[in-house]
Amino acid sequence: MKISDRMSNLKPSAIREILKTSIGTDIIAFSAGNPSADLFPSKELAKIAEELFEKDAAMALQYSVTEGYDPLRNQMKERMEKKYNISMEGNELIIVSGGQQGIDLAAKCVVNDGDVVVCEDPSFIGALNTFRSYNARLVGVPMDDEGMDIDKLEEVLKTEKNVKVIYTIPTFQNPMGVTLSMERRRRMYELAVKYDVLILEDSPYFELTYSGEVVPPIKTLDKTGHVLFAGSFSKIISPGIRVGFVIGPQELVSKMVVAKQGEDVHTNLFFMMAVSRYLERYDLDKHIEECRDVYRAKKDKMIECMEKYFDKRVSFTRPNGGLFIWCTLPEGCSGVELCEYTKDKKVSIVPGMAFTVAEKDCNAFRLNFSVPSMEQIEKGIALLGEAIDEYLKAKNL
Repeated sequence: MKISDRMSNLKPSAIREILKTSIGTDIIAFSAGNPSADLFPSKELAKIAEELFEKDAAMALQYSVTEGYDPLRNQMKERMEKKYNISMEGNELIIVSGGQQGIDLAAKCVVNDGDVVVCEDPSFIGALNTFRSYNARLVGVPMDDEGMDIDKLEEVLKTEKNVKVIYTIPTFQNPMGVTLSMERRRRMYELAVKYDVLILEDSPYFELTYSGEVVPPIKTLDKTGHVLFAGSFSKIISPGIRVGFVIGPQELVSKMVVAKQGEDVHTNLFFMMAVSRYLERYDLDKHIEECRDVYRAKKDKMIECMEKYFDKRVSFTRPNGGLFIWCTLPEGCSGVELCEYTKDKKVSIVPGMAFTVAEKDCNAFRLNFSVPSMEQIEKGIALLGEAIDEYLKAKNL
């Protein structure tokens, strides 16, 4: 079979491949990016689903408009404007099939073959592969505890030609868990305006704050139509429903609607209606607070165990929210090599290589704390600590 040029060199998501070997086994999975299934509002959704099938099946099971279910769109416009200060003036909001489709549609509408997409390095593999599929040239910008290095970003914008997109996960970044400071958000936006580049603000975790100051979205700064905000219900209601949203300048979003018509016609109407009814009848913010309480405790437990069981030469981030912790081994080590030791302990992690723009091995790995139980965190981190000790000893470090 002759595969297209744009797809022939793409590799499957390392995370998805790891998940295939860790689901339904006795492996302790720190490799997922999932929310906890224990927090899905399944009882509430079951009541809503029963009612939709009994009273609104003719509508819920029918075709819909591409822009999305209007009541849900209006609810989200009001929520994002009132709660998060994202103005709808000059902007439009549409419902997409998860935040991932928002990334894909943006790339399809903005990126030509050979155009540059500037990314945090490391970054979300799903977005990186999307940009690669449109034959974009990825340029990585290094990260620190305050997010993307904005001085390095400016150097890239000065020297690179045909930069179309700055892709960022500014709040509780995947995979590092760090948050872009407000000062850097302002500078990033100013640079986007100066060099006329779109900021794709991917923010699936922004409502999962556990401590510290809530930093406003970059989109709140946007007066010129240079920011596209992509959000999702995946981490706060359920990822399986595949309901997300984008907010951006009307001209771009209208083209994304046309592009979406060629992908899936519209997002699943049944679940758009279910989410809308959920927002109408239940307290989403109360549910989010319950999620925060659970994840905060798990995050604190994981950090406590890492301090107890990890070699002191292993450093790690201390996120104020989100789902991930990024760990860095001593220089000369390999996240991929470490995985061979963790397999023997029946603990799964994701090597940092999966998130690098250049797809090269590095001395880091990502952990997830939302999926495992408290008991699994204690046991798994202890085993991971043993694996690290054995690996460092084998490396004569």
